[in-house]
Amino acid sequence: MMLERQHEGIAKAKAKAKAKAKAKAKAKAKAKAEGLYRGRKPTARAKAEEARRLHAAGKTVTEVARALGIGRASVYRALGGAEG
Repeated sequence: MMLERQHEGIAKAKAKAKAKAKAKAKAKAKAKAEGLYRGRKPTARAKAEEARRLHAAGKTVTEVARALGIGRASVYRALGGAEG
């Protein structure tokens, strides 16, 4: 009896989560269609050339990251992963 109620509760919770995810996806698609949702701007990629230039000038990866306001991993990515 108790196990059946647990299974029912779990099934209800899963159904509710699935419906919520579907509604969220629908709202996101509508916003994209209306031009309201663009996602996150690729700031690190926009600064990749500057990161390569600063590193070539002798700055460390940490110094480059701080100067550009991006993470060290983004700097390594911009450098092509050859460093570190």
